[in-house]
Amino acid sequence: MTECSRLYRDLCAALAPGAGVGAVAAELSRVIAPVVPHDALRCGANSPSSGTGLSTLAFWHGYTADLGRELLRADRVRACVRDLARLAGQHLPVKVTLRRRPGLRDRLLDEHGAGEELCLALRSARGVWGVLCLMRAADRRPFDEADARRLAGVGPVLVAAFRTYVTASPASSAPPEPRPGMLIVGADSRIRTMTPQARPWLEALRVPLDVPQWLADCAFACLAVVAREQPRHLRLCVPSVGCGWWTTIEAQRLGDDGDVAVMIQRASGKALMPSFCDWYGVTARERQIMQHLYDGSAPKQIARVLDLSVYTVGDHLKALFRKTGTSGRDQLIASLNA
Repeated sequence: MTECSRLYRDLCAALAPGAGVGAVAAELSRVIAPVVPHDALRCGANSPSSGTGLSTLAFWHGYTADLGRELLRADRVRACVRDLARLAGQHLPVKVTLRRRPGLRDRLLDEHGAGEELCLALRSARGVWGVLCLMRAADRRPFDEADARRLAGVGPVLVAAFRTYVTASPASSAPPEPRPGMLIVGADSRIRTMTPQARPWLEALRVPLDVPQWLADCAFACLAVVAREQPRHLRLCVPSVGCGWWTTIEAQRLGDDGDVAVMIQRASGKALMPSFCDWYGVTARERQIMQHLYDGSAPKQIARVLDLSVYTVGDHLKALFRKTGTSGRDQLIASLNA
């Protein structure tokens, strides 16, 4: 067994379906530690279709809640989103983002005994999937170029493991979900108010994976930070890991006072399709066929519209069924519908 295949196997084992985010993060840290020794790990993943900088899956290990809140402060989140976009375009998508400088004190690092943090942009040919950050304590050796190169080798394998984690169960329709809910995040990054329907959603997104309350609160604060800088509304699609159904979280500015409205509901249909195709590795042609299938077209009609043979369309459909674990057209479409 090659080193990459062994690492992939171990990462998949760490990403155990149903385990809490803290337990998963601890296992990810244990698996990655022989490659790049560290004292704390944080990792966020998202489908490339949802854009760069926000995570729909987040795992933290070894960071205190106070340090986590500091790292997810509004100004740091804005800088992180910009840095991640730049980092992903580099030949070696790794950099030290927090560093102690000789003769200078850093309150954030001093208070938490942290040394520096090495961050890797998770990417593939499909786009940017998120970020992996490792931190060393103040009394540990600083990260060097050899650490950066070894960590870069983890990236493609971790992306593959995340995709296996999200798609481990066949795509299928799920039990009834709560009714759509809305909440308002104020300029101070706190949830100011919410509809009664929003509370079941917050519990459904947090409880099954035992997401810490501070991390759940920071997630919506980060969402609001990015939404304030978007010309149009922001949409994230959260995989079905945990609650059993795919979830759409949309955020949009409310005027100029800093308030952001966040709508949470089940993801379905064409709103789900971009992220669904990312996670399941659906090709551009397969997605075209799936869209026509969703609109009610028969294979013969799809072949005529796309100027393909019926046999070629059939081959693409077989690939779709294999990738999504569905048994036929009806089950595939049902997996996209609420």
